[in-house]
Amino acid sequence: MPKIVDAEARRAEVVEAVFRIVAVDGLERASLREVADEAGLAVGSVRHYFASSEELLVYSFATVVDSLTVRLTDALTKMRAETPGTLQHHEAVLTLLGELLPLDERRAVEACVWMAFRSAARIRPFLAVESDRSHREVAAIIGQVITALVTEDGGGQQSLVVEAERLLATMDGLCMHALLQPEWMTAEMCREVLERHLAGLAAVAAVNVGVLGE
Repeated sequence: MPKIVDAEARRAEVVEAVFRIVAVDGLERASLREVADEAGLAVGSVRHYFASSEELLVYSFATVVDSLTVRLTDALTKMRAETPGTLQHHEAVLTLLGELLPLDERRAVEACVWMAFRSAARIRPFLAVESDRSHREVAAIIGQVITALVTEDGGGQQSLVVEAERLLATMDGLCMHALLQPEWMTAEMCREVLERHLAGLAAVAAVNVGVLGE
């Protein structure tokens, strides 16, 4: 009796092969043939699930965005369960932000793949939709973190947007630095940088409270 292949499981195997290739050699090597070899499959088997390299890359990009968004959403739920201003809330914020950084092997591979796809979207239009979704979904969660940490002042919503973009830029820079210089930008160093940034946000919040109290 022929073995029944789980289509979703097979797609997941192929996507994992894409991730391994991208993490080691970059997106340029992620052709159908190379991915098939990495996954231990015939090219025809891969084509059964993905008609072209573009379709495979879009699906892989969507997979990494979905994975990251799920983890960030879970972390956001846990953050909201804690009282702002407490140590538990502070640690929950650090845990959430840590999901965007290559702090272990799993997150390092995902961060490398995520960065590679985002960068490639600049010159590969077929990746643009997922790139935009990636930014919007991560930015929305970071915006909610900022809203929990900074009280609106006279700048109103625009002030929160600026702080969210500043934190996003910090996270992107940390992620890239940690990927390129892992010996220097360790998990401990990443945490220290985040602690400094959050301290700055706390100072902004304290000023805003003072302004609102006048």
